[in-house]
Amino acid sequence: MSVCFIYYTSFFVFSMLSFFLSLNFLSSDYSVILEIEMLSVNSSSILMSIILDWMSLLFSSFVLFISSMVIFYSYEYMEGDLMINRFIMLVVMFVGSMLLLIFSPNLISILLGWDGLGLVSYCLVIYYQNVKSFNAGMLTALTNRLGDVAFLMSIAWMLNFGSWNYVFFLDYMFNSVEMSIIMVLMLFAGMTKSAQIPFSSWLPAAMAAPTPVSSLVHSSTLVTAGVYLLIRFNFCMGESVKIILLFIASLTMFMAGLGASYEFDLKKIIALSTLSQLGLMMSILAMGGYVLAFYHLLTHALFKALLFMCAGAMIHGLGNCQDIRYMGGIINQMPLTCVFFIICNMSLCGLPFLSGFYSKDLILEFISMENVGMYVYIIYYVSTGLTVAYTFRLIYMVLSGDYNYYSFHMISDLGLVMLKGMLGIIFFVVFMGSTLSWVILSTPYFICLSFLMKMMTLVVVVFGGFLGYELAQLALSYKSKSLKLNMSSMFYGSMWNMPYISTFGVNFYPLHQGESILNSIDQGWSEYLGSQNFYYSLSELSKFLQVFHSNNLKIFLSLTVMWVVFLVFMVF
Repeated sequence: MSVCFIYYTSFFVFSMLSFFLSLNFLSSDYSVILEIEMLSVNSSSILMSIILDWMSLLFSSFVLFISSMVIFYSYEYMEGDLMINRFIMLVVMFVGSMLLLIFSPNLISILLGWDGLGLVSYCLVIYYQNVKSFNAGMLTALTNRLGDVAFLMSIAWMLNFGSWNYVFFLDYMFNSVEMSIIMVLMLFAGMTKSAQIPFSSWLPAAMAAPTPVSSLVHSSTLVTAGVYLLIRFNFCMGESVKIILLFIASLTMFMAGLGASYEFDLKKIIALSTLSQLGLMMSILAMGGYVLAFYHLLTHALFKALLFMCAGAMIHGLGNCQDIRYMGGIINQMPLTCVFFIICNMSLCGLPFLSGFYSKDLILEFISMENVGMYVYIIYYVSTGLTVAYTFRLIYMVLSGDYNYYSFHMISDLGLVMLKGMLGIIFFVVFMGSTLSWVILSTPYFICLSFLMKMMTLVVVVFGGFLGYELAQLALSYKSKSLKLNMSSMFYGSMWNMPYISTFGVNFYPLHQGESILNSIDQGWSEYLGSQNFYYSLSELSKFLQVFHSNNLKIFLSLTVMWVVFLVFMVF
């Protein structure tokens, strides 16, 4: 408890300090870049740069607050673990890497945090040591390595600038070719870290980690690192880069919403929900609304962290069962946890006056006013409808109906430490959306829409809720439509075959293809037409030149006879 308590209190205190500092910086429009001299050799000095502005301080306060609650929650959740101190230290290292990334205006120090996130996330995903966790950890680490390669290339390219402090170049070099190349590389790095198509498959796989890690990683740290980086670089994002990002992010949002509607694993549904919201943040960022993207990032971090904590409490009570088909009627046994669960889900759907509503509704009205075309408009509203659909399906299957698990169980709200950890976040889930709207948006957004377009959000929410209710009605005698359409269900439920492409697609199929190429070409046609055929032709030719090659004795005797005949002829 001592390690948990030390880190919980220190993170909480620093979180409050960071939050009030950010308010101060925001009100006075103030930012500071500190340069700390690490080493000086002759006339060369190595400096560590730290940027303190409202964005970095506000984001770090949220990260520290969620981390403190997750560490407090972990004390009971990981109670039986003999290595709980190691687990807490890994979480602390993770948070440290994230803070290094947040406060760095320099690509080298960002890379330290970026790589730290990747390495520590690998250690956390393989924390429960089994084959599934090892596979998930390797997929997570290797996908993130792709982004690290792009990061290293951008560091090498920035040698052209004479400095790695990218903040100095954002304003006056945003139209240059050099900056656009760095922007493309940063886009690639951000897409791998924030799991956009085609790198999405690692995010649900990373659910092999303990639930407190999922709560921290998939709400406010690892997956939001890519979004935060692109928010920092958004000033030099060209039009073509924005269009590419908008297209990919909107597809990710739609794909994740569709996949969650077919999923039965509780944690994977919430992970796909995170992926859908990341697509929302990325796409609104691509349309120029970087403040809106940051606003949604903060509100989403709160309710998603609590959603994972509620799911963890349910899984803990059900003896580590994650399949929602075994759940049902849990609201009778865990009323307080289920109340938190419902509030978070409603916030995710954008129920008015919860924190998710302020950012999500504003984003939808913002794109309704933008001249973005029918494709973006339709995919946004369909994705919003799907969000409500899988949320209502989840609530219906987990909380209501018949109890489907073992009669011998220990489901109750008696985990007081876990409940206190969740209670710390619930007030912010309810109130922080409106607070942030007053703080971040210095001038209100002017929204001018027709009645029909204004009500469009409400229409898709109601329709999505009805669809989710219908999807959840699976009695024992009921024939599921998705089972009749098995191939399409497999396709949509497995994220458009992406997990297969990024696992089998990069190891099994290339090796299998290599074997067939080896047999047919290297040891087949190339042997026949190449060295073997050459040897065969030469040997046949030499046999022909030796005349009766296989009849050496006959040739010898015939030559002897000819020699005798010749001698006789010469004598006579």
